[in-house]
Amino acid sequence: MPLSTPANRPCNGKHFDNPLTVPQRSAVPQPPAQRKARRLVPRLLSWYGKHARDLPWRRTRDPYAIWISEIMLQQTQVATVIPYWERWMRALPTVNHLARAKPERVLKLWEGLGYYSRARNLQAAAHQILKNHQGQFPNTPEAIRALPGIGRYTAGAISSIAFNLPEPIVDGNVIRILTRLFGRREDPKAKVLQNELWSLAETLVRSTEDCAALNQALMELGATVCHPRSPNCTDCPVKRSCTARKDNATHLIPTAPPRARTEARSIEVYWITRGNRILLQKRPKGFHNAGFWELPNNETGPGIPQPPQSEPLTTVRHTITKYRIQLMAYAVDKSRALKGRWCRRDELESLPITAAHRKLLRQLPALNEAAKTTA
Repeated sequence: MPLSTPANRPCNGKHFDNPLTVPQRSAVPQPPAQRKARRLVPRLLSWYGKHARDLPWRRTRDPYAIWISEIMLQQTQVATVIPYWERWMRALPTVNHLARAKPERVLKLWEGLGYYSRARNLQAAAHQILKNHQGQFPNTPEAIRALPGIGRYTAGAISSIAFNLPEPIVDGNVIRILTRLFGRREDPKAKVLQNELWSLAETLVRSTEDCAALNQALMELGATVCHPRSPNCTDCPVKRSCTARKDNATHLIPTAPPRARTEARSIEVYWITRGNRILLQKRPKGFHNAGFWELPNNETGPGIPQPPQSEPLTTVRHTITKYRIQLMAYAVDKSRALKGRWCRRDELESLPITAAHRKLLRQLPALNEAAKTTA
């Protein structure tokens, strides 16, 4: 359950004088919208107190732990994040541990979560905290937002949850809640609507002394009740104030963006062995998933002078964001081996390896047998 708000962390007061938290006058919604927003706060807090999930990062006010959870939760489901977060906190429990870790170890801990720039930004931010803040996580929104990989939402989440500061949050969940509550059918990415949503979120968080609980209530409501499809309006604590529900328009709000076109890619992968060792190469800088290990291929390297003419040993399909990737594995004689690292099988689990190539490596026995038949 959520922790109570520390008495020495007031949510209202002098922090309101911070110019970064005051919306531009043109962005402030009309007073009726603000009054409606304020009336929602007691219901949201009461509901959250009864229905909040017991998540491990909610049992602490450590800004480092909260920061790691917020970055992991970007584009990733809670159920997936929990074991990753727990494993990360055991391995790298403080900013100092993260800053001093080998980059390869950081990537290995992140392997499987995707969007690996998040992991690299975490370590870059840890270095900055060590350099500029003596290893102490900064406690002001401005300093938090200055860290690599942290935008306005993440800075607001950390500031409010760890330090109980009145900083608003607007992410996909909050956009969905607010556009439905206020019946807004415009493009959620439109600047005018974005400004209004941030102003409404600010009104909400400034209307309580428990900023941490209020912002987490919005997160929780969007994650467990106000779903993108088939929202569970019956259990919503603010259903009587919801314009989209009254208009039977929850399926229309928020306006969905057009689907991005998928792009197909076929990549040759080279299965090169020497005894019980397999040749791997590290993805170079400038490529997606840079720093990860994988089998030699013609995507990140020049390929081989004479591509294999036989059928592939196996084919693996994998999807990353808008890309539909097909990996075709070919057995290649070691005399044509490219530069790389010769790895034993028992080393593979300790290395950060891209998900698609991990799928291939899980087929090791079958691949070895297939390679023998083509030799």
